This record gives sequence, structure tokens and C-alpha cells, in this order.
Amino acid sequence: MKVHLVDGTYELYRHFYAVPRRTDTAGNEVGAVRGVLTSVFGLLRDGATHMAVATDHVVESFRNDLYHGYKHGEGIEPDLLAQFHPVEDVLRSMGVVVWAMVEFEADDAMAAAAAKLTADPAVETVYLCTPDKDLTQCVVGDRVVQFDRRAGEVRDAAAVEAKFGVPPGAIPDYLALVGDSADGFPGVRGWGAKSTAAVLGRYGFLEQIPHDENDWDIKVRGAARLAGALRDSWEEAVLFRELATLRTDALTIDTVDALRWRGPRADFAATAARLGLPDLAAQASRLAADRGR
Repeated sequence: MKVHLVDGTYELYRHFYAVPRRTDTAGNEVGAVRGVLTSVFGLLRDGATHMAVATDHVVESFRNDLYHGYKHGEGIEPDLLAQFHPVEDVLRSMGVVVWAMVEFEADDAMAAAAAKLTADPAVETVYLCTPDKDLTQCVVGDRVVQFDRRAGEVRDAAAVEAKFGVPPGAIPDYLALVGDSADGFPGVRGWGAKSTAAVLGRYGFLEQIPHDENDWDIKVRGAARLAGALRDSWEEAVLFRELATLRTDALTIDTVDALRWRGPRADFAATAARLGLPDLAAQASRLAADRGR
């Protein structure tokens, strides 16, 4: 079987900035919620049978205690923030498993689920439905792949290495050096994507990079400057890697069958009507009936 793990927070942001504003019957802004709901149903309609959506129930996580500059909720548009919890409720109403994360992040939930699911021989492929580069560290061969639905691209381990110059397992080290502006940490001064790919492509991980550039057996432009910057910022680089490393202990899944979509709940018709999507309830019910629930 194939399992689809969806980054609900990414989907909410994407639709908030991509679709027109809409209000529900109570006057609440729900444009992004509507977009996420129809997008997730599109996956089901296209054949997805086992699915979960991971969300950031709160913006902050344990990483904010590790680094003061890590991403936080300050500055998020109120109309977007107000849809964080409602999107979880409407997805559950449609019968989709939702992991609403508090101490950990949505990415951690997806990483933990992918690690658990790969141990199940019944699982053929796990699709990580997000373009987020953090999740590329979870890609395993062609069994756990990244599915960028917006670009229509599926990336296996070979594609990840072709894109970043390092294998999936070295992505946290890569991000530690180049930084991740979306998550709020800058990386190590002077280390860009090309130099990082060249050095990690040779040495693998931070600890294996010689601190003296004279010991490097590859030619990299500005090697002395890069080595010096890494020496001076070693503690920060290790911290940034910790921030970038997803936690596979973020949640527990009993069995893959718990992720099987069994159709909408009884309240979904009212939920869809409130959102101005009455036809979606009928479509979901028909799809569930066709699959025999």
C-alpha cells in the first residue's frame, strides 16, 4: 500500500496566499481552510487510501528553547493564524487523521511516521507531501519519497542528492552550514550551497570536515576562509544541525491501518455547508461508498 503524509501547515500557508479570501456562515475567514480541505480531498479522489495530515497546533516548539532566533508566531497575519485550529477540525470531520503538534512540529510528526511505516513490509511507498527541504532528510531510496504536489515532482534519494549535492542523511549538516531562513537560523558565515555541497559531498558530516584547510583533499574556492569560519562557529553549527534534525520520537503509530480513510463523519455535511462547499460532502460520501468504506 501507499501512504500519504501531508504537511498541513505548509498547505495552510500556501492556500492563504494563493486563494481569494472567503468567510463561512458565521463570518469567519476560511479561505485557506477551504483550500486545504479541497486539496486533501483531491489526494483521496486521486487514489490515496492511507493518509495523515500533520499540523503545527502552536507555532513554537522545543526548538525555541534551544535558539532564541528560531521561527515563532509573532508577525503571522491574524486571519492566517485564526485558521490553524479550524483546519484541523474540518479535516477530522472529513475523516482524515490529523496530528496536531504542540511540543514538536508538523515536520517531526511526518519524520516519526515515515520511520515507523518503513518497518512495515505492507507499506510500499511513503509520500511526504511537502516541498520543505527539512523533510528531504527522511527520504529513503524510493520507498520514502518527497512529493512536491505544486511542482508535480516526486524526489527519491537520488533526486535529493542531485538537487542538494548531499544524500538525505546529510541534509541536517547541509542546513546547519547554509542556514534556513524559513526556520530562522542563519548557518555559518560564508558557507553557500555550492561550497557546502562540495565539502559535505567529500566528507559527509560536520565532524568529518578537517578543521585545518591544509588537510582538505579537495579544492574549494576560499577553503581557508571557510575552514576558519567553521572553526569560529563550531558550536553554532552543531546547534543549527540540532535545530534542523527532525525527531523520529515525536509520535507513535500503532498500525498503518489506523491511517486508512474510512469516509467522512456524520457531521461533515454540516461542516462543508458552513464552509460553502456543500458538494464536497456528497463527493466524499460517494467516494467512501465506492470503496466500501
